[in-house]
Amino acid sequence: MRQENSALDHLLSTRGSQVLDEWLAEYGQSGGQASEVKAEAAALLKALHAGLRADGDPNRFDAAAWDEARGVLADLSRSRAAQGASAENTSHLVLSIKKPLFSGLQAALAAKPQELVATLWAITALVDKMAQFTMSTYQRTREEVIVRQQQELLELSTPVVKLWDGVLAVPMIGTLDSSRTQLVMESLLQRIVDTGSELAIIDITGVPTVDTLVAQHLLKTVTAIRLMGADCIISGVRPQIAQTIVHLGINLQGITTKATLADALSLAMKMLGFSVTRAKA
Repeated sequence: MRQENSALDHLLSTRGSQVLDEWLAEYGQSGGQASEVKAEAAALLKALHAGLRADGDPNRFDAAAWDEARGVLADLSRSRAAQGASAENTSHLVLSIKKPLFSGLQAALAAKPQELVATLWAITALVDKMAQFTMSTYQRTREEVIVRQQQELLELSTPVVKLWDGVLAVPMIGTLDSSRTQLVMESLLQRIVDTGSELAIIDITGVPTVDTLVAQHLLKTVTAIRLMGADCIISGVRPQIAQTIVHLGINLQGITTKATLADALSLAMKMLGFSVTRAKA
């Protein structure tokens, strides 16, 4: 076993409980989560000890000897990221172990200065690599959470609504980009299949601007709807949008457009053979 690993192994074997207590005191966690933090620290200390006994190289935290430690750190990072804990707080837990280990090693190796320096350097390198691994895992987890939340927001912001028998509507709000167009297209086409609807209304009242790219996305969606055997009406074409479409030379020939969703629904019902009359008082 490496000399520095042997010194650390002896320290954790003889004073493991004291190191854990000093670690938690240095971290300074208290309150309702104190027991949870203690469990996390105890598991990490146990995994660290196992890596030392396997004679893991402190400079190679990616080695097989540190598998258990990496697993504990990954679980800790993912759990804290999901709970909304900050990255600084998460890495601080790992870095806080330095002081109790340094103090224990200084007392144990006071008469062996060269061995003390080598061991302190080894534990510094190891704990720093553990903290880096924690931060990278935390960052990946947060990015996954953000992507999932963005996907959920996209799904919520593009609902497919059944307005009438055979009539579906998609109220568009915000910027219409490629990914969102794809999501709208998939949701709308699936609902057309599920409901057997003959007409789909795409309402762009909430779309702030219509440029060439947005128009292309709309045309692709209309084409896909027609390939499914349904027809499409675009509503919410305001005067400003109409002028922009004309200035840009965008060709919407063959696509029915209406100024409001109400007008589009009225036309859709006529196309399907429905008539609406006001009941007498």
